Amino acid sequence: MPGLLRGVARTAVIAGTATAVSNRVSRRQAGRWAAQDQQRYEQPVDDADDGGGPPDPDEDMSARLAQLKQLGELKAQGVLTDDEFEQQKQRILG
Repeated sequence: MPGLLRGVARTAVIAGTATAVSNRVSRRQAGRWAAQDQQRYEQPVDDADDGGGPPDPDEDMSARLAQLKQLGELKAQGVLTDDEFEQQKQRILG
């Protein structure tokens, strides 16, 4: 019986140690991720990449024409019905 008790006690110590180590690793990892997230939020935003200015009319019209061309090709291939084509065309133009 003392051997069995010693084995159970040893298993309990090992399991407790493993749990403590696992929890510590998890907390450290969560702390690192939180610090990385905080750094991302604190970085200054580059105003050149925000796209907040008005679009260039020529670029906007070129993009619309390209979309309409693709739409026409899809209609010609039979992918779009006449109604779907008209709906999408109005979405692009409107």
